[in-house]
Amino acid sequence: AIGVLLFFMPFIDIRCNDMSLQKVNGAELATGFKIKGPDSGNSFLDGFGNGERKTKTGFSSNDKKDPNVYALAALALGALGLLLSFSNARLGGIGGVLTGSLAAASLIGLLIDIKRQIKADLSLKNGDAGIKIAVDFTPWFYLAVVSFIVAAYFSYKRMKT
Repeated sequence: AIGVLLFFMPFIDIRCNDMSLQKVNGAELATGFKIKGPDSGNSFLDGFGNGERKTKTGFSSNDKKDPNVYALAALALGALGLLLSFSNARLGGIGGVLTGSLAAASLIGLLIDIKRQIKADLSLKNGDAGIKIAVDFTPWFYLAVVSFIVAAYFSYKRMKT
């Protein structure tokens, strides 16, 4: 239950030149989110007639990021593990071990996937423009990974008794 609830806390912090632009929680990663520009005063109109706003980072302010498969899998596995924990000891134990360890593995896959995507996006969009964009994972993300591992361990202990 703790692992699933942690999905409503910020998982990543998108930073530009050491200034936080946006914090994205786990549920938004799992369902997709819209990239917000810094402030309306820090962005400018790209051209005079089209009305599309571009931030100084080169990302348009209406960019919508697709749902991340790893975040969606971790959230679904966490919810399934929570439901299985209410069942009998044998099924709940085996299911909890599987769902907890797979959810933790999915979150680790999410970390690797986002780092890879950011590296690829930056090389395509910015080149050497002097803009440093970084994605930092918050302690809430790491707590979610640990909580799924702990849930798998407790499910294993439950199964053994």
